[in-house]
Amino acid sequence: MLSARSLFEEIVANDDSYQLFCSIAASGEAQGGWENGRIAALVPPSMRDLAPKITRHGADEDKHGRIFNGLLKKRGLEPVPVPPETDYTMLLERRGIGLAHDKLRRDEPLTEHDVLVYLSHSRVTEQRAADQMVMLIKHFGDHPEVGKAIRQIGRDEDNHLAYCHEELLRLARDGHGRTIQRTLRECALAEIAIYRDVSHAVMAHMGRILGWPRAKSAALAAGIHAVYAYERAGGWRRMVSLTMPERRDALGGPAETAPAF
Repeated sequence: MLSARSLFEEIVANDDSYQLFCSIAASGEAQGGWENGRIAALVPPSMRDLAPKITRHGADEDKHGRIFNGLLKKRGLEPVPVPPETDYTMLLERRGIGLAHDKLRRDEPLTEHDVLVYLSHSRVTEQRAADQMVMLIKHFGDHPEVGKAIRQIGRDEDNHLAYCHEELLRLARDGHGRTIQRTLRECALAEIAIYRDVSHAVMAHMGRILGWPRAKSAALAAGIHAVYAYERAGGWRRMVSLTMPERRDALGGPAETAPAF
């Protein structure tokens, strides 16, 4: 039976597909760590109170990259190059979602609008990450090889999402509500298309590695398209709503370490 659980079990069981999966994940997390580190360094003076939280966010992302590389090392594998069509963060940047890397490489302070764009982009992408971790924890939270890593990352993603909600609501109360909602909508509609394209690309690579028959690949492609159709029809709205989280100041302290990795 074709299911998320059986699919992931198949990927984890094969060294080549596992190597690609962990490499893609590690690369994306490391990129997120760099982006947050640069944003923290360039936050405008009027918003310096956000810098420690952005730094914490970046430290968590760096840690996740180390966790995925640690999973590879435990199996005696090395990271492999990430195919460009599977590079979620790069494709988001190319679509103009979030802050351009050229801007982040300059030593020029960001504007308040830039920070609104960053938080809105993070709200959308962290929703995607949190949703994925909920699914993985449900099926693989007790997996002997990847379970501990998945649970650790899942806790962090919940904190990141809570932080985005709280900070965006605070900025909305300060008069930025319309800008935030417009930016959230633009980010969400672009993200769902990129996620669809990346999902197709990743599954195509996995299919070649694992030798999937055409019928299986076609069924997976249809499932990916069905998810996109649902999100395009209205499912994207879960990515733009803002509610005060139960856990306040979720990124108010130092990042937790992951010594096992």
